[in-house]
Amino acid sequence: MWFKNLKAYQLTQPLSLNDDDLSRALMDNGFRPCGKQDTATMGFASPFAQAGKEGVMFHKVQERYWITVKKQEKILPSTVVNAELADKVALIEAETGSPVGKKQQQDLKQEIMFNLLPQAFVRNTFTHGFISIPEKLVVVDASADGKAEAWLALVRKAITSLPVVPLARRSLQSELTHWLTNGAPENIELLEEAELKSTDELESVIRCKNQPLDSEEISMHLDNGKLVQKVGFAYKDVLTATISEDGSFKRVKFTDRIKEETDDVPKDQVEARLDAEFALMSAELCEFLDFMRTALALNDGQ
Repeated sequence: MWFKNLKAYQLTQPLSLNDDDLSRALMDNGFRPCGKQDTATMGFASPFAQAGKEGVMFHKVQERYWITVKKQEKILPSTVVNAELADKVALIEAETGSPVGKKQQQDLKQEIMFNLLPQAFVRNTFTHGFISIPEKLVVVDASADGKAEAWLALVRKAITSLPVVPLARRSLQSELTHWLTNGAPENIELLEEAELKSTDELESVIRCKNQPLDSEEISMHLDNGKLVQKVGFAYKDVLTATISEDGSFKRVKFTDRIKEETDDVPKDQVEARLDAEFALMSAELCEFLDFMRTALALNDGQ
């Protein structure tokens, strides 16, 4: 259980969760598989599903609540749909002697998809997140806003209120550019990866990898007014990631030193191992995000 991407949010009001009420609320909005004509369904699932423990709807460690959303989608390959459509159009045109218009083709396509849905492939995806009451943080393992917002919306629906704002409510271009021009904060080591963007109407973009960020070439781009959109970094001996100007973190990788702290839990004890990994990971992430709040001046005033 190691998050790979972070969308972080800050609670704007105190939040109190009762374990029994939360369990019932999540169960009432629990996942159900797609029916014959459903294109997608979404609901809460057990964080311990891979350990075979389906009835537990959340997991709590020191007031940090781990909640999992499961989504099931029907997948209809476009090649199959288009082949069926081509056959139907050819048959109709042969029978009527008239071309099939765009509106009729669209109606035919919808009919084909409706008929094929019961035979469609099914794809299951999981979105994990946690609410940390003491730190007033909500963290979702998602690389895209839509996926994170879907998790937030479902949790908000279940518990009736989840007052949050993004941890970063403004662009961090200036702060990230300052990291390259004047040095990163203590405990942050810049890696050899960045994306720079010009502020003129051309909005030209420079992406670099395996490139020292203190090189003359990078300095020239910065001197010409480009701002940092994204940069890779290491935080202490805890994790590496990239931070984007919107405050999201991607390609998060915890160091071997951190992961080795759970090595004493046997791998065949899946539930115990997930518990240990979540406890360790969520604590480290809360400390890391609290550090970032200060380093990037992301406190209440923004």
